Amino acid sequence: KAMSSRAGVSQVLNRYTYSSTLSHLRRTNTPIGRDGKIAKPRQLHNTHWGLVCPAETPEGQACGLVKNLSLMSCISVGTSSEPILYFLEEWGMEPLEDYVPSTSPDSTRVFVNGVWVGTHREPSSLVDTMRSLRRRGDISPEVSIIRDIREKEFKIFTDAGRVYRPLFIVDDDPESETHGELKLQKEHIHNLLNSEYDDFDDSGDSYNWSSLLKDGIVEYVDAE
Repeated sequence: KAMSSRAGVSQVLNRYTYSSTLSHLRRTNTPIGRDGKIAKPRQLHNTHWGLVCPAETPEGQACGLVKNLSLMSCISVGTSSEPILYFLEEWGMEPLEDYVPSTSPDSTRVFVNGVWVGTHREPSSLVDTMRSLRRRGDISPEVSIIRDIREKEFKIFTDAGRVYRPLFIVDDDPESETHGELKLQKEHIHNLLNSEYDDFDDSGDSYNWSSLLKDGIVEYVDAE
């Protein structure tokens, strides 16, 4: 009875063109009455930068309430947090049961998917290690790593439903010759072009988007 009276549970998939089908699959809806006169929900917010398309929205009453994901943004599928927790225990994280604020006031709190799991005394080395592991492919590329220096917090997210977008990595090693430059080089672009024009390779050795992720050229960043 309740399900039969609710509207909009299922929709007819738009099949006019291939582009319209993709657009329909990436559409978001704000559950606010269409006849409202408030302008704020219809406007773009700062947190939408890079994640929501600023141009694609219908005309009329639904303008600004129905939005679309931007071209390169994706939704995280979610991975298990068990390997992350095991790694943190091996890498010097102190369990929450052993935490005494008076003995280590400067230690950083570690959160995994919003759950406080422990503290760490050297957060900078931990963050650098985890970032290098993610760029190397040892950790799933959709895992989010955030360090809040002001609040002394280190957050890791592996859950599903987060919107993330790809960004090029800049070499921030002060001792490197390419300090401050993009890690993307001409050879990577040539590899991409060559693999596009080559015949389909059954061995899976062709250079593609996943190769850029594994080589540490591109990484995913979410709204956090």
